[in-house]
Amino acid sequence: MPELAIPYRVETALERGIEGRGLAREDALRLLEEGPLEALLTTAAAVRDRSKGDSVSYSRKVFIPLTHLCRDYCGYCTFRADPQAGVQPYMLPDEVLAVAEAGRKAGCKEALFSLGDQPERIFPEAKEFLKKLGFGRTLEYLAAMSELVLETTGLLPHSNPGVMNGEDLRRLRETNVSVGLMLESASPRLLRVGGAHWKAPDKVPSLRIRTIENAGQLSMAFTTGVLIGIGETPEERVDALLAIRAAHGKYGHVQEVIVQPFRAKPDIRMAQAPEPSTEDLERTIAVARLIFGGEMNIQSPPNLLSEDYPDLLRAGINDWGGISPVTKDFINPEAAWPQISSLAARSAGVGFMLRERLAIYPEFGSRPEFVSARLQPHLRKLQSENGYAREGV
Repeated sequence: MPELAIPYRVETALERGIEGRGLAREDALRLLEEGPLEALLTTAAAVRDRSKGDSVSYSRKVFIPLTHLCRDYCGYCTFRADPQAGVQPYMLPDEVLAVAEAGRKAGCKEALFSLGDQPERIFPEAKEFLKKLGFGRTLEYLAAMSELVLETTGLLPHSNPGVMNGEDLRRLRETNVSVGLMLESASPRLLRVGGAHWKAPDKVPSLRIRTIENAGQLSMAFTTGVLIGIGETPEERVDALLAIRAAHGKYGHVQEVIVQPFRAKPDIRMAQAPEPSTEDLERTIAVARLIFGGEMNIQSPPNLLSEDYPDLLRAGINDWGGISPVTKDFINPEAAWPQISSLAARSAGVGFMLRERLAIYPEFGSRPEFVSARLQPHLRKLQSENGYAREGV
């Protein structure tokens, strides 16, 4: 059977993509919707290979869920919770340290703090608990726990606490080598009744973009990304990626872009919503690679694609994200992380060498403006000369 010819406009978009200078909106949308899959993946992989070679990285982390309380009610989330009788609203300092220390003993170098967004604004139980500990806001408590973990265990904190203002970020900058906030979507439409972000005031796209830009103004290495399959259109998906690129273009601080697929779970509002297919995920990763070019670190979590996760490498990723030998993925508890030895073997099986990085990527960790003076000695203890994680530490 003769091979179908690629339409001229799609072929032109692929040619512009292979240049590695980033795609315009029209080209990105055309490739997402019409690009022949194999040609699209081959182009994205070539752009990645020119800059990243045959390495794929990961961070050995311990997951610290400081609080599950959250004022947002996203339709896909199992992490959040309301206050429950007999369940304390936050982890206590000794509990935080116990988890961090277990991670340190297992060779982890990153302490990933995940927590709900501003629960004290709607839950009296959260406000009262914080008050007893001497704090007025969740983000103040997070800053204190980041400092405790850093100084006691030497693990490098990376926090994902939701929307933050400049002062919140400035405080975290002293003890966090990087911070993160998923943009998820640039679509205000998802905030409408019944949408994925209905009853989620912190998912207003402009607020999240402002947080990303606030971090840029402070020269903080930042992780963000998109969540696909939550009801967004192809146009809205491309617009989210372009919004991230625009923020990075202003400040040069986005160290990593995550493309994460929605996964249905029985106890969420979107339990019956269709999941994005593997092809849809690969297409989005490839278009993201072409939008951002070869230098950006593109990640997609391996545990969300089961045994087929090595296939994501052909779409243009160069990072697997944080992998924990100690704690589960509290955001997707049903999806176990692969063993690091298996991750290395499966990556090698398709031609890639697994390399351990820190919570801050080498290209940012080597630049003093991105690491506070207080963090510098802690970072140097764990960082090798090439910027990746030091072996045997």
